[in-house]
Amino acid sequence: MKTYELKGTVRESLGKKDSKRLRSEDKVPCVLYGGEKVVHFCADVSDLRKLIYTPEVFLVNIDLGKEKLQAVMQDIQFHPVTDEVLHIDFLKTVEDKPVKVNIPVKTKGFAKGIRQGGRMQVEMRRLWVKALPKDLPDTITIDVTELGIGDSYRVSDVETETLKILNAKSVPVVRVLVTRASRAAAAAGGDSGESGESK
Repeated sequence: MKTYELKGTVRESLGKKDSKRLRSEDKVPCVLYGGEKVVHFCADVSDLRKLIYTPEVFLVNIDLGKEKLQAVMQDIQFHPVTDEVLHIDFLKTVEDKPVKVNIPVKTKGFAKGIRQGGRMQVEMRRLWVKALPKDLPDTITIDVTELGIGDSYRVSDVETETLKILNAKSVPVVRVLVTRASRAAAAAGGDSGESGESK
C-alpha cells in the first residue's frame, strides 16, 4: 500500500473553542487511537487535501516532531452545509496487528456480457478488509472478462490470500445487467431459430 507523509502538531488545549480556533486558521483537529494513549493533534487543511479527496487509501506516516507514527484514516467528519473538514480519526498501525480498512475495487477486462449488449454495473466500489499493514493492497482487482449477461461477481468470488474480507459473502460486487437491446437481440435470435425450424 502507498504511504503518505503528514506533518502534524500536538494539541496543547482541547475543547470546542480550541477546535473552532484551529479551523479558523485552516487547520483540522485530529485524533490518533490505537496506541498506549490517545493523541490529539492538528494538521493543515492543505496537507490533508490529497489524502482526503482521492479514491486511494494510504498508510499515513504522521510526523509530530518528537514522535513519528504510522496510521490509517478511519473516519472523517464534514460540515453538513459547507463540506468543511471538521475532524479526522486515525488508527495507529502496529506491524503484527491486523487493521480494518476500506479498499477501493478496480475492474479489469471487458465483460463478454457487454459484447452481447448487456451493461456492467459496479455495486460495491470499496470492500472492508482486515489484514496486517504490510499486506494491505492499493486496490482489489476483479477480472470481469468472463461475466455474461445476468452474471455477477460476488464477495465470495474475490480471491485473497492475505486479506479477510468483512462484507457479506453473498453481496454482488459487479453485475452485468440485461438491457432492452440485449433482450431484443435474444428475442430476435429466438424468432429466427423458430422460423428456421419451420422451413
